[in-house]
Order: sequence, then C-alpha cells, then structure tokens
Amino acid sequence: MDVFTALGDPVRRALLRRLAEGPARVVDLAADHDISRPAVSRHLKVLGGAGLVAGATHGRERHYTLVPSALEPVAVLLEELSGRTPRIPEHVLDGLDLEVRRTSRDRAAGRQDRPARTERKDAG
Repeated sequence: MDVFTALGDPVRRALLRRLAEGPARVVDLAADHDISRPAVSRHLKVLGGAGLVAGATHGRERHYTLVPSALEPVAVLLEELSGRTPRIPEHVLDGLDLEVRRTSRDRAAGRQDRPARTERKDAG
C-alpha cells in the first residue's frame, strides 16, 4: 500500500494523530471514533500495509504504534513543494565545496613553491 493512499482517508489520519501521542489498543482507538472496532482494525491494516503503523500482540490484545520513518516520502514531497529543498542535492554541494577548498589550497601552495615573477623591462 502506498503511503499517500493510506493518508487519503480522514479516519486513518486521525488514527495516526492519536498514535503520535503513544501506543494504543484497537479498543482505545475505536473509543475516539464513531465506527466499530472491526472498522478501526481495517483502517489499521491499511496503515500497516503502508508501513505507517506497527502492531504487537500483548497477551490477547494488539497494541499499535506509529512508525515515523514511514512518513519520509511525505516530508520530502512537502519540502520540494515548499521550495525549501535546493534543486541540487546536498551531497553534490558538499562535493563542490570540498573541490573549491582543495583547489584554493593547491593554488596557495603552488604560489609559495614558485619563485616570484619579476617584471621585464623593455629595452629601449
């Protein structure tokens, strides 16, 4: 399941907001909504399929938690749309910075190794 598809439903977004506060059982999540526990379970299954939530069984109950790292594609899209992300990837800019520093250092070292140039006077 695609993260964006999973986020398309308002009930699933509300479930994620609740899980951002901490782990919860299906019965706890159903209490916050006017839908049945089986319906909440179906929504959690969709969210789990998208990797947005993880469920763990504790005895006879299932506890769900938010998986924040699964929201990375959404964060990337929002950064791109807001214009805050440079069009050139950060690692490329880092490489350019390193090359400029290396070139500057090499040029400075080269000037020290070479004898100073003397101006020629034209005879005449």
